[in-house]
Amino acid sequence: MKTLFTSAMIASATALTSLSLIPQATFAQTAQTQNAIWIQVEARPSLREAEERVRDYASRIDGVNGFRVGGRWYAVVLGPYTQAAADIQLRTLRAQGVIPQDSFLVRSRDLRQQFWPIGAATQTQAPIVITPLPETNPATETTAPVLPVTLPDETKREAQASERLLTREERMELQRALQFAGFYNSGIDGAFGRGTRASMSAWQEARGFEPTGVLTSKQRVAVIAERTAVLDSIGMAAHEDQDAGIAINLPGAMVEFDRYEAPFAHFKTKDNSPAKVILISQTGNQDTLFGLYDILQTLEIVPENGPRKRKDKEFTLTGENSDIISHTYARLVDGTVKGFTLVWPKGDDKRRNLVLNEMQNSFRSLGSNALADNAGLDAAVQDIDLMSGLDIRRPMVSRSGFFVDDKGMVLTSADAVANCSRISISEEQDAELIARDDALGLALLKPVSLQAPRVVASFLTTNPRLGSDIAVSGYSYEGRLGSPSMTFGTLSDIAGLQGQTDLSRLAVNTLPGDAGGPVLDAGGAVIGMLLPRTEDTGRSLPDDVNFARDAGSTAEFLASNGVTPTATDALASMDPVDISTLAADMTVLVSCWN
Repeated sequence: MKTLFTSAMIASATALTSLSLIPQATFAQTAQTQNAIWIQVEARPSLREAEERVRDYASRIDGVNGFRVGGRWYAVVLGPYTQAAADIQLRTLRAQGVIPQDSFLVRSRDLRQQFWPIGAATQTQAPIVITPLPETNPATETTAPVLPVTLPDETKREAQASERLLTREERMELQRALQFAGFYNSGIDGAFGRGTRASMSAWQEARGFEPTGVLTSKQRVAVIAERTAVLDSIGMAAHEDQDAGIAINLPGAMVEFDRYEAPFAHFKTKDNSPAKVILISQTGNQDTLFGLYDILQTLEIVPENGPRKRKDKEFTLTGENSDIISHTYARLVDGTVKGFTLVWPKGDDKRRNLVLNEMQNSFRSLGSNALADNAGLDAAVQDIDLMSGLDIRRPMVSRSGFFVDDKGMVLTSADAVANCSRISISEEQDAELIARDDALGLALLKPVSLQAPRVVASFLTTNPRLGSDIAVSGYSYEGRLGSPSMTFGTLSDIAGLQGQTDLSRLAVNTLPGDAGGPVLDAGGAVIGMLLPRTEDTGRSLPDDVNFARDAGSTAEFLASNGVTPTATDALASMDPVDISTLAADMTVLVSCWN
């Protein structure tokens, strides 16, 4: 059983008892027929437990009875009633919290030996009268699983009659249950139109019933039970956070509150569940909303694949990869930006959709209060790869590259763009791989949108002087500094260690992120592209020994792929500061995402 509210807020006892709840026949006559209807409230696996529960109910509600219902189960029931009176009473008592929501109807023929009231006979019972209950706090109890529903069978006409007694909310709940079961995909409006009827018929056919398009009382209970069982397993429950100013239903069996780290309230996974929830709360305006929209898309919990939608006062972000699906919603309300993110494992769509619908339908702001800008930050772990406790999405590998024409074509290292699902330039612009030559170690990229680089590489057409000064421009720390670094050294040789004429040997200390960057002479001309360090020969080279693919072979690679490189034969000299400025405008960060 689910939560039983022991305090029923009954506005008027006389209003309730004025309903037509007393059977039209006498109680003796009703009890003697096998078609009399009862409300089964709960069942217990032992007589002792059942007697305790029935006494508790009898102290608060009139008309309580106890019967054995099969096997070793003992039930607490209310009644007896006629069919019409039972339908009304069941809905009324459920709505007021007097009985659990999963209470259901049974016939007399489904009940066996009576154990309560002690010494009483069913046919002598007095009419049920509901009396007001004292106000107490809700109490939660865990009981045995609900017994199989034994509602009476109904003809189509009887089903239509009982259906007419449903409230709009009950009709909407039935549509939600059909939607959860995968048979209904229209709006939740409580109107049983052609679409709802078709979904009812499809459900009936799938479950082995006659597809009439009108669910019987028994079938309605079964449809809702399918959804309720899943809701119970994930523990959906109302949650209010006064500090964040948010009310929302959360899967309490899956997540639990962990910490604040502005602008987020983090809910960690519970009992090894794979789910995660984050509430978003901060004071702000439209600029804050739009800034959050951009920032969230850099996080690991928002994978790149998936639809995004931004409006003036709200946005949604859906992302998925091979492991997770996440949904983020935020809106501008009460002078604040508030929202939530649900992260769920891939392949569990049915439960994810149910949780997401519950969260979306229940989400609301509690006013202008929001998390303080420094909430939880004193205890937070500081890390360049974290944003308010969330991992920033990082590329698989980042290397350097440089502009080789005025349309923004980029030359980079071949190994930098191997096996990438996406390639980006400076982490903002997507790029396409136009050509790659693994033997030369070169790759050519084309930006998806047109670029207008400030500086384009000029390739030296003459041999540089041995022992001359050189500089390597590159993102040594793979983008962590936000701009390229200059590393200075000398040209040791215009050939490789085995005499390769298309290589230059450099005496310069570099880092992996520098690979793909331009090697410049003292006048700013490009004499080659830095290659990544390799130890293929099994020999360990000194740290300052590096190699570059020379300008000649690099220019040939570009020309063969439709790019006419800019050439220069000047052997000039330039101030190191000016070289750094020129190199910074030429060099880009190339990232491989997967």
